[in-house]
Amino acid sequence: MNSVEHREIRLDQFLKVEGLVGTGGQAKLLIQAGEVLVNGQIETRRRRKLDPGDVVQWGVVRVVVAAPLEGTENRP
Repeated sequence: MNSVEHREIRLDQFLKVEGLVGTGGQAKLLIQAGEVLVNGQIETRRRRKLDPGDVVQWGVVRVVVAAPLEGTENRP
């Protein structure tokens, strides 16, 4: 299981940023098909906001959303 740092991010963006999908369209299709889990629950809302500690899973890949490092919250 990986731990990845992000500021506020949506589920569809997260899948794309992490390279689990190639495009936002692919993320949308996977999420709407019920193939993505957040904290062990099927999530069909592609714009669902993820919080630090959330576990996103697609197939056998699991990624934990980590909080930003201290002092980086206000960086551009």
